[in-house]
Amino acid sequence: MQVTIQGHHLEVTEAMRDHANAKFERLTRHFDHLHELSIFLSIEKLLHKAEATIHVSGKQLHADAVATDMYSAIDALADKLTAQVRKHKEKLTNHHNDEVRAARYE
Repeated sequence: MQVTIQGHHLEVTEAMRDHANAKFERLTRHFDHLHELSIFLSIEKLLHKAEATIHVSGKQLHADAVATDMYSAIDALADKLTAQVRKHKEKLTNHHNDEVRAARYE
């Protein structure tokens, strides 16, 4: 998975990159078909904002989070994206048992 981290009115430090990479690494545990992740960090007045778009098998998932510090915003963003990826994977999974389906339609 290719991760791109950009900052607006903010210098993205190596510690922020490491923290974001560690948090978003768990996304690959839930779903292997992640292609590209774009993270956009910004500061608006007193609030720190983190936005991300992830490209998964023909679809784009987007989330954003706002917190009083950047690390909390990254944590909240990772939680939101994890939930979205889990939901996307659940939609792709076939939950019907083939034996039940074959018996039902015979």
